[in-house]
Amino acid sequence: MPDWIAVVILGIIEGITEFLPVSSTGHLLLAEHGLRLKQSDLFNVVIQCGAVIAVLPLFPERLRQFAFAWRVPATQAYALKILAAFGLTGIGGLILEKKHFKLPEQLLPVALALLIGGVLFVAVERWLRGKPLANEVTWAIAFAVGAGQLLAAIFPGASRSGTTILISLLLGLSRPAATEFSFLVGIPTMLAASGLKIFKALHHGANASPENWGLLLLGALVAAVVSFIAVKWLLRYVQTHTFVAFGWYRITAGAVILLLLWR
Repeated sequence: MPDWIAVVILGIIEGITEFLPVSSTGHLLLAEHGLRLKQSDLFNVVIQCGAVIAVLPLFPERLRQFAFAWRVPATQAYALKILAAFGLTGIGGLILEKKHFKLPEQLLPVALALLIGGVLFVAVERWLRGKPLANEVTWAIAFAVGAGQLLAAIFPGASRSGTTILISLLLGLSRPAATEFSFLVGIPTMLAASGLKIFKALHHGANASPENWGLLLLGALVAAVVSFIAVKWLLRYVQTHTFVAFGWYRITAGAVILLLLWR
């Protein structure tokens, strides 16, 4: 298979799964195993960056508030909560970096994380049935989302958006509000991670394996276009639906992987 076709496939997978609560890292690992590819950490992080940048236009009201209504106390409080969640994740991420933490690349942890996350989504949605949910992000939710991002960074297949949305739902936040906050916190998180990886690649370029920047940018572009479409659909979907369908998808995907590994 030509490299550019493999990169397009990985970009499509990243674009679909980065913000849907099904784990982009887990699906990329699955694709790399299936296609017998080995992409660099830089490749995976930069195509994530493309997917993240693409969703910015989908939050025009929030962007207008941050740009033109930043003196309003409610806007300041919301922005500070995003920064708090991002800061907690950033500090934890730097500690993991110092400890030279590396994601496991085996499929078993991915399968287990998908399966467990799916069961939790189905169970939590059943528990929430009929309960009133709030639209205000509290400080407890903000710090819990930051911790949730760290948890997802350690376990491939957990899903950053899935983990943070699940935590927000458990703490009483409505589905649209939980989805929006998870996505807005993910934007600076992934941009910072991408920036750090790119800096290291350029700074240590002489000692590192050469990176095909053309293919890397192609993957980022494909991921961006697909991510925009996927997130636009999801934001509309959560207005009238629960996350049960995603829970069952995760359960099915996890079970299929476990069966394939068992054979």
